[in-house]
Amino acid sequence: MKSAGVPSIISSDVVMHGNINSAGEIQFDGSLEGDLKAGSLIIGEKASVKGEIICETVTVRGRVEGGIRAKSVSLASTSHIQGDILHSSLSVETGAHFEGNCRHSDDPLSETSAKDFRRSRPSAPAPAPAPRPVTTDSDDGETGERAAANETPSFLSVGRSPLR
Repeated sequence: MKSAGVPSIISSDVVMHGNINSAGEIQFDGSLEGDLKAGSLIIGEKASVKGEIICETVTVRGRVEGGIRAKSVSLASTSHIQGDILHSSLSVETGAHFEGNCRHSDDPLSETSAKDFRRSRPSAPAPAPAPRPVTTDSDDGETGERAAANETPSFLSVGRSPLR
């Protein structure tokens, strides 16, 4: 993408619903629900983006809920990202919060890389196996009873301790 000259500045009092497209540089400090495409992007500390970001370079200092595809991605210590990152270069400062998957790509801006990245993501985590009830042998010979949740563990009981 070619730089348009003067950077666009979107201030913190701006709330937008829809997509933003720019060939140049954007300093974004507002709130956006939609996708953002730019040549270069800086997301300010108080900024919030819910949508996909596609840029040559992006610096995140605020909050992003959605995917990021960029050649160069920098996550500042104040950033909060919930989503996946496809990048050629990634830097993460200490203190940055990132929940998602990231993967290196030689060309993260291409649609084929994006499709491969989306396809390789697990759709949902596998469910954890259900816990099974614990059964113990009681002192009076009955078997198969469930141990009570507030019962003292057998290794702490003087009568059942292996150390007696």
